[in-house]
Amino acid sequence: MGAERPRGLLLDAMGTLIGLRKSVGHTYAEAACRHGLSLDAEALNAAFRTVFAAAPPLAFPSLQGAALRQAEQDWWTARVNATLEAVGVERPPAELGPELFHCFADAGLWQPYPEVPALLQRWHGQGLKLAVVSNFDSRLEPLLEQLGLRSWLHAVVVSSAVGAAKPEPAPLLLALEQLALPGSAVWHVGDSHDDEAAAAAAGLRCVRVQRP
Repeated sequence: MGAERPRGLLLDAMGTLIGLRKSVGHTYAEAACRHGLSLDAEALNAAFRTVFAAAPPLAFPSLQGAALRQAEQDWWTARVNATLEAVGVERPPAELGPELFHCFADAGLWQPYPEVPALLQRWHGQGLKLAVVSNFDSRLEPLLEQLGLRSWLHAVVVSSAVGAAKPEPAPLLLALEQLALPGSAVWHVGDSHDDEAAAAAAGLRCVRVQRP
């Protein structure tokens, strides 16, 4: 890892460690079909990308427990509804947003990228402290457990619980606190501009992952 080897790594999740087995649009289309709607998966993908890019941060200061979980579900339900409305569904079924929220908690929809388990095992074995820092919600830690990745991690930090999302530095700073390491000893690994900006704001070196 170079001359100045880090003592810890903060790792983004989606797009860095894990990805979906099939597209968001495909899963949305399948769920919509169960409610009598015939929608095009590619159109849903395009709409979702636009809706997600314009969404407020998935972050809820001062919430925890059941209130946090409800806020997370409500946030994603609003994204589902906006996505369906963008492809012409005037009144999205009220049950669809919560249904999809629980659907994406199923580890069967996700998979680690092929090299990830071996890398995490190797880094852990080398004594690096590892934390996942993600703009996601409380479903992430159980997903990582079910995907066989949690055992190598010292901490999992999600924006919804922190109350701030990357590119804000707060999630990374909390992870540093949980690892008990200074920023000078830690690198951040992610796949987006938000990862780079958050790392810069927190004083960390960032390694950018480029996936197809």
